[in-house]
Amino acid sequence: MSAQFNAPQPEAELRAMTEMDLHAVMSIERRAYEFPWSRGNFADSLNPRYVVQVLARPDGVVLGYFVAMPGVEEMHLLNLTVDPALHGLGLGRHLLDAVLVAAAMQGALLLWLEVRPSNHRAIRLYERYGFHAVAKRRNYYPALDVYGQPCKEDALVMSAQVDVLRRRRDLA
Repeated sequence: MSAQFNAPQPEAELRAMTEMDLHAVMSIERRAYEFPWSRGNFADSLNPRYVVQVLARPDGVVLGYFVAMPGVEEMHLLNLTVDPALHGLGLGRHLLDAVLVAAAMQGALLLWLEVRPSNHRAIRLYERYGFHAVAKRRNYYPALDVYGQPCKEDALVMSAQVDVLRRRRDLA
């Protein structure tokens, strides 16, 4: 699946992530998160069981990416990240639209995700899309307490019906 996208940035294209993208993806991941995924996590997702795409400019510069795992009538969004230097330009919405299209193509009825309660930007995006909090996973994410000591942060589990989201986004 490849789609064109016009934004304040130069034209960009969604395409399948390849091993050649891992260096750029890891650079974004490390800048975006205190506890980033490992290169191995991304390399493992480069197989047909996952839907893994990057949003890249024609010159190859990666602007963002997502990793999703299809299941029986559902899709689990595992990672959706935009280069922190490009926040606020609508790239996250574009990537989430691509997840919705991929979910529909896979026959998913539900889309699931986990998000840190401290990730207010992501929660606002998901709520605007129509996701609802459905559960909490206790001690899900690695974190640091106020003293810099390792601890765990809960995850907010959110879900939405794919067809409802696609209609809301006029992607039906």
